[in-house]
Amino acid sequence: MEFQFWMLLIFPLFFGMGWLAARIDIKELLSESSVLPNSYFQGLNFLLNEQQDKAIEAFIEVVKVDPQTVELHFALGSLFRRRGEVDRALRMHHNLVDRADLDDDKRQHAIFELAQDYLKAGILDRAESLFSELENTMYARQSLEFLLELFQKEHDWFKAITVAKRLAQVSGESYNRQAAFFYCEMASEENEAGNFASAREHLQQALRIDQNSVRATMMLGDMLASEGRHADAIDTWRSIESQDAQYLPLVAERMLNSYRSLDREAEGIALLREYLGKYHSLDLMNVVFTGVLKNEGSSAAYQLVRDELKRNPTLLGLDKLLEARLLEMPGEMRSDVELVKDLVHKRTRNLATYHCAHCGFKARQFYWHCPACQAWGSYSPRRGEETGAPL
Repeated sequence: MEFQFWMLLIFPLFFGMGWLAARIDIKELLSESSVLPNSYFQGLNFLLNEQQDKAIEAFIEVVKVDPQTVELHFALGSLFRRRGEVDRALRMHHNLVDRADLDDDKRQHAIFELAQDYLKAGILDRAESLFSELENTMYARQSLEFLLELFQKEHDWFKAITVAKRLAQVSGESYNRQAAFFYCEMASEENEAGNFASAREHLQQALRIDQNSVRATMMLGDMLASEGRHADAIDTWRSIESQDAQYLPLVAERMLNSYRSLDREAEGIALLREYLGKYHSLDLMNVVFTGVLKNEGSSAAYQLVRDELKRNPTLLGLDKLLEARLLEMPGEMRSDVELVKDLVHKRTRNLATYHCAHCGFKARQFYWHCPACQAWGSYSPRRGEETGAPL
């Protein structure tokens, strides 16, 4: 296409339109800026200079001068709660809730923030009341999640189960696994109180909503063993293999004790050796080692550990092998092996811990409920070295 001289007229036109638009935007910006109090800009300046405390005080002045700054109320209230200044957060959010000119959405938001303040302050009854008030609002799921956390803190397991069911309806996700743990907690409390029938019913409810609840199966086996029904207890514990075989080491010693009570210890050792062949576990190996040592002698125990170490080489296995070797060695030859064993044992202390898959918290004992992050069922029943968890 050839260039036409009349096209030159278009450029000044576009330039003029751009200049006019810019003038309009600048006027609007200046108009809006004149409405904001000076404290607002002082606060921004303090933030840019990383003077957070002075910035907060400046923004508080903005709120005092202009009560219409609702979003700033929310931002400051949340900031106070995160900083641990719960009293200031409560005052900020109370002022919002008490305002008559607030629309429904913002009022619900204010109630939700206020409920979190009460939860942070440990005033759980007020927090529960406010979160419950939001059950049929846009904050329903978040409020139910906070209520679930609250009832767990209070050990009110019945309410926790009710909330878990409601959460499942609201979110479309399953909370059966958590609810099964809550039933187990109720069973534990009833068992300690001597209410064995109620405890058994809670465990059966746990298995009805989560057929793979290993904890419920373990507890049922424990109750049967305590009643002297060792054959039934063994059958119950054996069903863990079909639920999740990696948890079998947690009941290995209990199973062997029940076999002993039935004068069938050799049968119990044979079963555990079969499990060890299928599901490698250091804890399981330790139980089998003790049983073999007692019934078959140190040579058989040493051979057991040696074969297992060949199949699954680990430092924890080496520590056990050296222990087995020391049982067979004459006194004059023990010192060097004992020295090596001590060195290996010190190295394996951190390897022998259980790890939370959710937060990484390490513990010497196994937990169903992580004491650090409060997650349920987050601990692997296998030791750190077996799972490859970081030291």
